[in-house]
Amino acid sequence: MASAEGASTDGAATDGAPVDGGPIGAAPTDTSEAHRAAQVDASRADRFGPEDGASDRALASRVEQLDHAVAAMRDAPEYTRPSKLRRVLDALRRVLLQDGGPAAVRERAAALEDAGVFSGSDWDQPSILVPTLAGPSLRSDRTDTVLLEATSELRILAIATGDHHREDLSAEDARRFLSQVLAMNLDLLLAPPSESERIRQGRTASLIRDLFAYLVDELGYDSMLEGLVEEIWRILRQRPIQVDHVKAMVTRIAIHRSASDVDLGSAAQGLDRLTTALFGPTEASREDPGIDTYLSRVSAMDAEGLEFEARGFARAMHDTGLVSPYHAALVRFLVEDNVYLLPEALGLSEVGRNSLLRYPELVHQLIIEAVLPQSPQSLYGLALLLDRGILHQPPVVPSLWRQLVLRLSPRVRERLHSGFGPAVAPESLLLGGILSMLGQPLGVGQGDNPTCQSARALSMWAYNDPDYLLQVVAWAARDDEVIAHFEGQPISSVESVGGVATADPIDLDAVSLLVVPHLDRIYAEMVRRCADRAGDPHRWVNPEFHGWWSARGFRINVDVETGKIIDIDDFIRQFYAAYHPDYNGNQPLIHPQPAGIAFTDSAARYVGWHAITILRVAADPNGVIRVYFYNPNNDSGQDWGDDVVVGTAGNGERPGEGSLPFEQFASRLYIFHADPLEDGAADQVPVDAVERIVGHIGRSWGVDRLT
Repeated sequence: MASAEGASTDGAATDGAPVDGGPIGAAPTDTSEAHRAAQVDASRADRFGPEDGASDRALASRVEQLDHAVAAMRDAPEYTRPSKLRRVLDALRRVLLQDGGPAAVRERAAALEDAGVFSGSDWDQPSILVPTLAGPSLRSDRTDTVLLEATSELRILAIATGDHHREDLSAEDARRFLSQVLAMNLDLLLAPPSESERIRQGRTASLIRDLFAYLVDELGYDSMLEGLVEEIWRILRQRPIQVDHVKAMVTRIAIHRSASDVDLGSAAQGLDRLTTALFGPTEASREDPGIDTYLSRVSAMDAEGLEFEARGFARAMHDTGLVSPYHAALVRFLVEDNVYLLPEALGLSEVGRNSLLRYPELVHQLIIEAVLPQSPQSLYGLALLLDRGILHQPPVVPSLWRQLVLRLSPRVRERLHSGFGPAVAPESLLLGGILSMLGQPLGVGQGDNPTCQSARALSMWAYNDPDYLLQVVAWAARDDEVIAHFEGQPISSVESVGGVATADPIDLDAVSLLVVPHLDRIYAEMVRRCADRAGDPHRWVNPEFHGWWSARGFRINVDVETGKIIDIDDFIRQFYAAYHPDYNGNQPLIHPQPAGIAFTDSAARYVGWHAITILRVAADPNGVIRVYFYNPNNDSGQDWGDDVVVGTAGNGERPGEGSLPFEQFASRLYIFHADPLEDGAADQVPVDAVERIVGHIGRSWGVDRLT
């Protein structure tokens, strides 16, 4: 795909309400009854979303609008066609946001081309498009650019499948082009929208992922399988709590592999490890026999066979971070029949075995209530929870017993039911979510929501203060209310007005789905209570919101009023003195600390302010001092531009951590906390190190802020 610079539309469409009669021109009025009805249906759906069972009607009404707009553009004199493009693009956007939208646009590829949608733009000649440039266009913050790129991909798909013909592009070349686009942009297929995409693109970010899923379904995985498997492993090494999208992708690959004779090449071994981990990690489950058949086989095994089975499941779970439904079935069987093999089935360390031996009744009950074949992933969280040894913290065990008998409020039950469906009881969903969060505190993600502060709080509590997390969950689940305190004054999540998020999030794990709306409103209220104070409100909000361990010393390098960078040299030196082992007396970080970064994209352009947690600062295997941190935006492995690429593995990272060399991290940092009574050697920080960091800043988010 070519650069968007030559596009005849210039980003006039928005991600909010439809733009009718935008700057390129207004559509003519259509007085037909059918068209007026379609407009009414579309308007209502745009404002409120489609009603239950109305998705087909919503798509049909939008497709009708698109057909009207395309016909009007096609029939207009050539010199007036550009004025009709606005209406076509608005209609395209509405169609592509619907289930089945990509297929509908693909069917109209020839009509769209004939109407002149691509005329005068970089997409006018598909034969000269460059696959490497498709990604930047799809990630553009210009909605029209994204729409034209997406429509062009669907046109090329129609050519690849023989539904559309062009003399300058063969079906084989079209297929090769799309395969390269998919392989080069696997993150658009596997991962939810990043912080940058959420801010820059809004709902359009979801449109792109629906497009890619459709392209893959139509083209198959053969041409991109190796890169796809590598990307899946990259995500799993970070051990996220939410792995449903990964499981779905592995399932689709497995189905494609069994239905076709495909040469997997070097990807075969990695794919086999993934598919067997889900569908047949052991001899008794190898051919995916079904839960009932598997349990009948297990019940006939002797002790040696059961032990072999248990160890096989544990190896697969800890190797991939994925849990098979058969594993959940086996563990439930062992609770009733042979509890002595539970440590083997969970793959526990010595710490985990001691935890299980000390609290067997609690662990057994947690398995019975939360670990089900329909929701097996909580088993991994339970194993890691035991290995962390947090059951030996006095408040944790009674808090978990309380959770086992806690009665959920009707609204909470409905919220969990709406978010996860009826297959598992809400109580089991929430309990399983708690096990996952306590076992994988760095696997918490904010989803496609601007709630990094709340996600960071949940992760920090699970990591550092698990009994407080359990208390907050109990309040939210039982009372549908959370009460926090700000400087001694109570704040109710029910009484507080709206938070950062404009709507309750739905794409989160069970605990986050329940608690984040409460935390978001509390956080926003704390910020409001600091509105009349000079400086950044996080100076006061972070310690009150996250916990007492958030250091009271506060440093910021941005003037809140002007947005300009201030005191940058002193800021950098103080960060070294607080966190770098060579300048802080080799003092390791005791408690995780909240921090703020200036988030940048791969072109080093400023995107926005973002909340993270500094976890530790240490030398990596090569002796390089790195900052290891938690990033709540689902995938820490990101390119922040100017050669600043976050690592997630291979540099001493623990699962869930991102890391950067100290200087590179400092170049994106704008807020940090430190103990004001612990003085480091700020005056000993080398001048050239400070200059290098300032150089990174000047080439990225500080390009217009440095004075």
